[in-house]
Amino acid sequence: MKVAILYSGGKDSTYAIDAAIQRKWDIRYLLSVKPTRKDCYLFHYATVEHTKELAGILGIPHFLLRCNIANAEKEAELIKKVIEEKQKKDPVNALVLGGTGLQETQLRSIQNALRPLGIEVFASHAGEEHDLVMEEMLEKGYKIIITQIASDGMKNWLGRELTKENFPDFKKDSVKFGFHIGGEGGYYDTFVFDGPIFSKKFQVEEADRILDDNYSGHVVIRNFRILNKINQIL
Repeated sequence: MKVAILYSGGKDSTYAIDAAIQRKWDIRYLLSVKPTRKDCYLFHYATVEHTKELAGILGIPHFLLRCNIANAEKEAELIKKVIEEKQKKDPVNALVLGGTGLQETQLRSIQNALRPLGIEVFASHAGEEHDLVMEEMLEKGYKIIITQIASDGMKNWLGRELTKENFPDFKKDSVKFGFHIGGEGGYYDTFVFDGPIFSKKFQVEEADRILDDNYSGHVVIRNFRILNKINQIL
């Protein structure tokens, strides 16, 4: 099957790439959308601009769009416009989203937009338990940092890396403060800077934590390096 993947650089879309590779699907390209505003319905805001470097490491063709609207249907039309043009020379059978299928607004809006093109839209780990998927990612060696928050109890996690060691504490906080463990519903977003599908590592050298209040904020990566797996600068 020929697929495109909606890629934010976060944990879910990164693991969608992993799943596609494991299933031996033909990944034709990655499609990323960087909003110019924080209230978009379908797309992550923080650190999406760095998907171009990650896609370069992965060696997969990549397209980065900008979004300056906050309307689910109109945001989905941005995706449709690009894919409709790509179908002329590089057709795909499906657009794969990350996650377990709980992002209903995103799924439904993009499904409706792409249905006239005959393109299937689905979540890569539909029906699975999100905490188990995250534990599996950490066990495989994926490096995940939290880059945006919108919930009580998340302030101290902003900019931190999730690890096998601290994930139990993260789960406890999700129960205590009521945010979804996988971030579904916009509670938090992430950035994956290394893992088994990457031939090189994206190393964050300098980043700012920008807090809007005690419940919301995001990370801006100011400086980074691309390293190979034995830590030599490329």
